[in-house]
Amino acid sequence: MTDHPFTELYVVGPSSTGKTTLCDALATSLQLCSWCYITEVARQIMKRRGFTREDVGKLEMQSTIMLAQLEREAEVCERAMDTSEALVLSDRSGVDPLVYAVLTAKDEREARQRKSILVEQPAFQNALKRYRKAKFLLLRPVPEWLVDDGVRSLDQHARSFHVYRTVLAELGIPYREIREEMKDLTERVTWVKGWVTSSTHPNL
Repeated sequence: MTDHPFTELYVVGPSSTGKTTLCDALATSLQLCSWCYITEVARQIMKRRGFTREDVGKLEMQSTIMLAQLEREAEVCERAMDTSEALVLSDRSGVDPLVYAVLTAKDEREARQRKSILVEQPAFQNALKRYRKAKFLLLRPVPEWLVDDGVRSLDQHARSFHVYRTVLAELGIPYREIREEMKDLTERVTWVKGWVTSSTHPNL
């Protein structure tokens, strides 16, 4: 895929940062056709394969989710190549399973091994070429939105955000952040639309 006539926007970040809420609002505001909006693949795979929250630390689960996400992205991007659609929007990305694989590792050595196993998969290497041309939006944790549910503590949200930053930087994927001070949904949508708008795609 050498030409890149459309924009890919991936919204990523820790849980409870408003990713799906923002993506839904963007899809509505931009009047995206349904197939241009990749909704949360992870939940679908967990339900289909019988994975639960207790399996989050298993590399098998993260690998399965990653490959399903990458397959869906490839299908949508291939379709977008043959249409006039200007934007492909994805709630999460193939990077998210890497982050969770790192977060649930028992130590730094295992974290590096897990990340390497996932990154070296051919499907991810192919996606990485797209990712480096795409737009990644990393959402910061907003303290009052976070819930300490006994499984994910507030400290873990902060660590998760740090790992996202680290992994994106190590992979050479450019990204921007929405700061926690920008809490109003309309303001967030307006900001993102301004960011993705370009002279190439004035209809966004």
